[in-house]
Amino acid sequence: MQRPSGPRRERRERGERSSRRKICQFCHDHVREIDYKDASRFVKRYISDRGKIEPRRKTGTCAKHQRGLSTAIKQARFMALLPYTAEHMRGM
Repeated sequence: MQRPSGPRRERRERGERSSRRKICQFCHDHVREIDYKDASRFVKRYISDRGKIEPRRKTGTCAKHQRGLSTAIKQARFMALLPYTAEHMRGM
């Protein structure tokens, strides 16, 4: 009798989902440079409702594009294209 080896052989319990690896959207679209002027692209996907930059593990971006993304978001905030916080949303 063989024993199951490794995590692949284990049976999954009911309701347990397998994690699927996320792909970098910038690599998929062959984006060469992330520019701060494209602030509309960043707003929904890469910035949380609290105004924070979303981490790699949540968005699936690669390390190279995450560095460029965070720099572009910070430049857009400095140029007043994006807000630093979500205070303007709380007043509504």
